[in-house]
Amino acid sequence: MDSSKLMALLFLLFSVTAVLPISSSKRHPLDSLRPSEFTRVQTIVKTSYPSNNLSFHYVGMDEPDKAVVYSWLSNSKTKFPRRAIVIARHNHQTHEIIVDLSKRSIVSDKVYTGHGFPLLTLEEQHAGAALVLAYEPFKASVKKRGLNISDVVCSASTVGWYGEKKSKRVLKFPCFYTDQGTINMFLRPIEGITIVVDIEEMKVTEYNDREVAPIPKPEPTEYRLSKLKPPFGPRLNSVATSSTRPGFKINGNTVKWANWVFNVGFDARVGTIISTASIYDINMHKYRRVLYRGFISELFIPYQDPSEGWYHITYFDNGEFGFGLTAVPLERLNDCPANAVFMDGYFASQDGTPVKTPNAVCIFERHAGDVMWRHTEAEMPGHVREVRPEVSLVVRMVATVGNYDYIIDWEFKPSGSIKMGVGLSGVLEVKPVEYTYVDQIKEDQHGTLVADNSIAINHDHFLNYYLDLDIDGYANSFEKTKLVTRRNTNVNTPRKSYWTVEKETAKTEFEARLNLDTKPMEFALVNPSKKTKIGHPVGYRLLPGSIIGPMLMEDDYPQIRAGFTNYNVWVTPYKKSEKYSGGNYVDQSHGDDTLLQWTDGNREIENTDIVLWYTMGIHHAPCQEDFPVMPTVSCGFELRPTNFFEYNPVLKVIPPKHVQRPNYTGKN
Repeated sequence: MDSSKLMALLFLLFSVTAVLPISSSKRHPLDSLRPSEFTRVQTIVKTSYPSNNLSFHYVGMDEPDKAVVYSWLSNSKTKFPRRAIVIARHNHQTHEIIVDLSKRSIVSDKVYTGHGFPLLTLEEQHAGAALVLAYEPFKASVKKRGLNISDVVCSASTVGWYGEKKSKRVLKFPCFYTDQGTINMFLRPIEGITIVVDIEEMKVTEYNDREVAPIPKPEPTEYRLSKLKPPFGPRLNSVATSSTRPGFKINGNTVKWANWVFNVGFDARVGTIISTASIYDINMHKYRRVLYRGFISELFIPYQDPSEGWYHITYFDNGEFGFGLTAVPLERLNDCPANAVFMDGYFASQDGTPVKTPNAVCIFERHAGDVMWRHTEAEMPGHVREVRPEVSLVVRMVATVGNYDYIIDWEFKPSGSIKMGVGLSGVLEVKPVEYTYVDQIKEDQHGTLVADNSIAINHDHFLNYYLDLDIDGYANSFEKTKLVTRRNTNVNTPRKSYWTVEKETAKTEFEARLNLDTKPMEFALVNPSKKTKIGHPVGYRLLPGSIIGPMLMEDDYPQIRAGFTNYNVWVTPYKKSEKYSGGNYVDQSHGDDTLLQWTDGNREIENTDIVLWYTMGIHHAPCQEDFPVMPTVSCGFELRPTNFFEYNPVLKVIPPKHVQRPNYTGKN
């Protein structure tokens, strides 16, 4: 092949025609449910349960078996079942219902009898808050504090589990004050009141007005630009309002960009799901499997104030509130750049009706000014220099769970890497105190004084990722590479030491449980039956980031429920039902159905279909800069090819055409 044809081929591979999304009649087997399918599920289930005492808590796609999905990817004429899974409450029981959408019938219906309850619905949270505001003893407490009930807002808080043998579906409702126009409610809590609501009976079951505490002032909690007063901060450069058309294709929910192809899904519980991600190998002339299914399985946010009114605040955001349920519409030029393409998200309301979250996901090319690779041959005549700019594709969504906003990114690179990024912003949870200066504090307040009368409570953010990697096929192994120091025994050189690698393949789940500490180690999922030309098993390695571990005692109830945080790295044999590391039913769970319990079986994981679980996050001791709205704190990790390609897969990438701009000197 002559050079001109080769360059043309490479251009087609690494720069995708700029085409806007188009519809597809051929559904991907892992596509999320459409609005019409939610409606069909609603009709089928309500026909079987013609009662007002029925509530939908989760409706999602019941994924086909892997073999069926891969068969469809190789032959789109392959037929596959289109089913939905429904978690519903009926007559105080939790039902697990499988609905066949094509046959319009219920395939199975099981009653769950274990511990814990399903996802909370938005409707029951809002109804509980309205009940609190209308409750006469609460209104009396508000009046006693000299407050106006019309300026009070209440929000749902889960109660956790603290050894009770049996429990009911109840929520606590902390309340906040919003007078003088401020909308930053979480910074103005009404402290000293405990109110518990049975959300199925919809009645107050416990009420206790313990004490009257000062409410923090509304200044300076405002963050709306239209309400802020001088002096202002620096003015940012304007953002382009127009851009070239996106350099990727979206066919249904399937995205093609550069050398990647993958499916983007949306789920009420976990939010964004990336499926069947494969990368094109220009030497093999085919797409190769990398990630079958990936999503954030669970979040654990334990606050560190053990006092009455605070001890129960140990949230599990996915399993209790739902990342998809709390996803928010994204704004062009603010949440996403001008070249972004948006996707809507859908979930089922409490009565089963489909609810649309417009622009729930955005997809865009990122031109960050980073370098993909470069080298200068300074010793050669003419100083030969080659540079390639980094361009990547980002899939983003934002979930606002109460006071926190989570910016979730999946970033694909032509080099084969997939970077997972999380940005944390939003508003702190604060506790009203009498203090206005740190020297006044004589005892542990479990946080930081960030403003007058406001202690921001210490807390953690643990995020656990489910990563079903199928590296060039099902059968994979987990390989640990230790870096060890050795003494030089070669007497012919003056060197006294060096480091080398020792590789070990984990055979069972116990051997794959890892806490990442200061010991240097690398980790990879490899396919022992697929090797490069020079003999290395092909694989992908985990490049950790934001390494933290639990600091609660092992016998503390929140930690029992969050056993998946005990290790940073886990590997399990693939099992379709094992998707949620905190268990299927997290609200008031007992910690008896988590990733920790599953791996206690110490199952074999060598040369088989396995799943990698990774837990990352941050310990957050707040500071004044986090007030009144927190600048984004970022964390993440990367999956990177290791001996997957024969050589650098972006060696021959063609850089984009650069638009010449007038020289800018920086002078006005």
